[in-house]
Amino acid sequence: MAIKQKFDVSLPELVLTGQGDPAADRKVIRLAGEGLMLKLYQGIYTSNLASPPESVVIRQWASIVGHLLPDGVLSYRSGYDAKPFDGRLYVTRGDRPRTLELPGLTIKVIPGAGAVEGDTPYKGFFLAGQSRWLLENLASGRGVGERVLAQPVLEAELDKILSIRGEYRFNQLRDSCRTLAETLGRKKEFKRLDGIMGAMLGTHESKKLQGKQALARAAGHPYDPNRLALFDTLFSRLRMQAMPEVTSTADAGVSRENFAFFESYFSNYIEGTTFLVSEAEEIVFEGKLIPNRTEDSHDILGTFQAAMRGPWRDQPAGTADDFLAWLKNVNALVMQSRLDKQPGEWKDKNNQAGSTLFVAHELVQGTLREGFERIWALEDPLSRALMTMFVISEVHPFKDGNGRTARLAMNCVLSAAGLSRIIVPTVYREDYLLPLKSLSNHADAAPYIRAMTRIQTWTAAFNYAQPRRELHQALMRCNAFEEDLRNYRLVFP
Repeated sequence: MAIKQKFDVSLPELVLTGQGDPAADRKVIRLAGEGLMLKLYQGIYTSNLASPPESVVIRQWASIVGHLLPDGVLSYRSGYDAKPFDGRLYVTRGDRPRTLELPGLTIKVIPGAGAVEGDTPYKGFFLAGQSRWLLENLASGRGVGERVLAQPVLEAELDKILSIRGEYRFNQLRDSCRTLAETLGRKKEFKRLDGIMGAMLGTHESKKLQGKQALARAAGHPYDPNRLALFDTLFSRLRMQAMPEVTSTADAGVSRENFAFFESYFSNYIEGTTFLVSEAEEIVFEGKLIPNRTEDSHDILGTFQAAMRGPWRDQPAGTADDFLAWLKNVNALVMQSRLDKQPGEWKDKNNQAGSTLFVAHELVQGTLREGFERIWALEDPLSRALMTMFVISEVHPFKDGNGRTARLAMNCVLSAAGLSRIIVPTVYREDYLLPLKSLSNHADAAPYIRAMTRIQTWTAAFNYAQPRRELHQALMRCNAFEEDLRNYRLVFP
């Protein structure tokens, strides 16, 4: 006895009738009668009997809409992301409302104007243009709520447009919406949209806004929402994890001085400002500037001063305003001789490292403020310190000196709590940078926390009160200065 195939590969997954070929239609109806095809809706069949019909419909929704509602316009919230949401699609077409029920998909047909300028043809129907779906999603009235985006979501999209395209393009979009509102009879919706866009530009009252992101922009503190999601990932992990308490043993006298020296040495080395230890000692302890390397010499000296002296060493900020001021002052101290790098000034151009693009320059202050909220909300000092460093590293708020500024800010939090500061030796460079990259690119916080708690334990294991030459030898025995990361790994004393 022959077994019926569940999927006839000679036929397409979706088969449509009523396209002008009566013979082909009769064949489809016959196959459906024999159980070799499944009817999904009037004129819509599938040859795929193995998959659930709901899966077939969702996979083939565009072809189905083009067949059942030719020249319709995918509209409202469906026009925004051009896909089913919660098993629903909204299509503007004709002069009467109706509902089409298919397995796993409800198509709501809304009366209204057909395609207008800006709408894009696609598989027999049209995708609403940006101006159109913005206006449609500000519609109000009975039964409209289910088919429009929540206003905070719409505001977030507008904020993204403003951030990426700038004010000129943003105003061009507003003008386009104004013109289209006349065509579509949506003057009421445009009035709402004009108020929202104006509030985001600071020309209208911010009370028209609802979402936190748009309100922050209206207040002059726009932020990067994608970075906030990363901050929240780390914040949640730090809140859940029990952190070690590694007490500082290098807070005064020779030990404090020795610690600050090697902290400064390694923090600069990891950024490419490399000296022999003896040269760095001459810079820090003898006031000598290495010939032809005046700027590099000042980098070492500025970092040492910030690691050695208050308030930069042990007085972290208590407010967002103070946090921003602290960062600017420390960056200015570290980068003081590099006037071309605009020390202590927020970057005025976007920056990146490899494929990682940091926070856009106009979003720096707002993103730092949001980051500080999360820093301040952490009770454990090590958690707060790690959050501090990641926020600064991820924003990269300055033209240069971001890594050094971030590590100094982290260590300031640790010193204020009486915990050991952290030194990142040369041999640990990849163990430090790769977890940061994993957190940034893959939202995986565990490697970062593990790497930083490990290196804090290593840092605290040395006797910083011993003569600096002997401390140098102890660090050498632990491979701290090694650059050959294939053949050398960090060793604990």
